[in-house]
Amino acid sequence: MSNDKLTPIPMVDLKEELDLIRKLIIQELTDVLDSGIYILGEKGEKLEREVAHYVGASYAAGVANGTDALELSLQALNIGYGDEVITTPFTFFATAEAIARVGATPVFVDIEEETYNIDPIKVEKALTKKTKGIIVVHLYGQVAKMEEIMDIAKKNDLKVIEDACQALGAEYNGEKAGAIGDIGCFSFFPSKNLGAFGDAGMVTTNQRNLYEQICRLRNHGSKTKYYHSTIGMNSRLDEFQAATLLVKLKYLDVFLHQRKEVARRYTDSFHNLIKSPTIPENKAHTFHQYCIELDKRDELALDLKNNGIASSIYYPIPLHLQAAFDYLKYKAGDLPVAEKAAKRTLALPIYPMLSIQKQMYVISTVLDFLNRKP
Repeated sequence: MSNDKLTPIPMVDLKEELDLIRKLIIQELTDVLDSGIYILGEKGEKLEREVAHYVGASYAAGVANGTDALELSLQALNIGYGDEVITTPFTFFATAEAIARVGATPVFVDIEEETYNIDPIKVEKALTKKTKGIIVVHLYGQVAKMEEIMDIAKKNDLKVIEDACQALGAEYNGEKAGAIGDIGCFSFFPSKNLGAFGDAGMVTTNQRNLYEQICRLRNHGSKTKYYHSTIGMNSRLDEFQAATLLVKLKYLDVFLHQRKEVARRYTDSFHNLIKSPTIPENKAHTFHQYCIELDKRDELALDLKNNGIASSIYYPIPLHLQAAFDYLKYKAGDLPVAEKAAKRTLALPIYPMLSIQKQMYVISTVLDFLNRKP
């Protein structure tokens, strides 16, 4: 298939999505301008209600971004200096960064080979007297084994934070990500499945006391203006982002369906040739990323680039080997599954507006490469 008219193919095309809903978003943004209220207003409150309802949580609090959502959640759970928090090394830096920023110690345990999510068996083995919580990342949009993790947490009196920043709409045993643990954290970074026009985030919970604490912490530790009951931060969701997200949320399930169709077409083409995503029956994957795994990952990435197709590596260096965490004294070989995945995984373009013609070009280019490389 010729690439003359099809390329370049990006990892995500936000402009095509915007073209579909531009008029609706402009109207919402105009409403905000006319209101004169730009922070913690009606749009934000409405978005909180709708996200809580969508996730199946009792409460939701808008925050400035997904990283703040994680940090605020740890603070709300009174996790800090002297505490340990178990998490995965195979995720974006922010997950462990938030742990370190509140003064706690990240404890990395290895991942499952099939899902790339944290391995519950290894979580249990890593528990110490200092363990206060677990941050579970639902990587690429697939929920981790929450039943096993929640059992471990209950037996050991631990708090569970779901880093669902890539997993809005994902399900596990009929429950949506963000409503299973004590707290759920979401990012609305522009390239996420539900993306704002800048940074934005959300915290969800079924516990009113945690919701109220998050609301105080995001607003300088204040419930009543100029009265501060605790030390907080400035992490408020602005009305322009809330207005944008209110429009996009109406289309989320349609867009997720389209992502799943792209993923199905990829998997049908690749599953006998290279490792592609495995989805257990009790999970609903939202495919924030579609990652394949192969020995000649870097060669394929270059071949795709030469044919005008974007690809990306999520993530090239596991967190336990990042320079920022040298003080934790991990070394290469400590977490072999994550280290192997970091060397072999490659994300292919996936977004709702990716045409079938472009999908087939991506598929044919990958297959051509595999046929040339023994």
